[in-house]
Amino acid sequence: MGILTDDMKRVVRQQRIGFVATVCPDGTPNLSPKGTAAVWDDDHLLFADLASPVTMENLRHNPSVEINLVDLYSRKGYRFKGMAHIVDRENEPGLHEEIFQAYENGIRGVHQVRLPARAYVLIRVERALPLVSPAYLPGVTERETRETWADYWAGVHQDRMEQLEERG
Repeated sequence: MGILTDDMKRVVRQQRIGFVATVCPDGTPNLSPKGTAAVWDDDHLLFADLASPVTMENLRHNPSVEINLVDLYSRKGYRFKGMAHIVDRENEPGLHEEIFQAYENGIRGVHQVRLPARAYVLIRVERALPLVSPAYLPGVTERETRETWADYWAGVHQDRMEQLEERG
């Protein structure tokens, strides 16, 4: 059994955006949103390099990485720390093709993404910890938290639709 539990895999598969932290050459952090996070196997996560020049350059200098995925309604998720391995056509053509097919066809539980990836980042997860919002501190239940945030996002969506209608 690997480090990734069934619940961790569920969160990764359900969430369409996560945040990847890398280390810049000067030691400062770089945080970048990723919409292609996926579970590869019981010990590895994955994301596609669609437009991530800073993230990729940082990983070439220092493969340490953290990826956070959080359910915006429950305000719970996970933080995954590990080491990244860049997979491109030149260094690992077989694995690159296997990952490409997973994204292209939506197989292995990977979200179907038909955008041109320059490379893929395979993360060997060394540590996985839960993320829980402080919204739970005053004794609020998960159901109440989900309802609060569902109402919030419905309001945001409604406001946006009204703005678009005003523009014609």
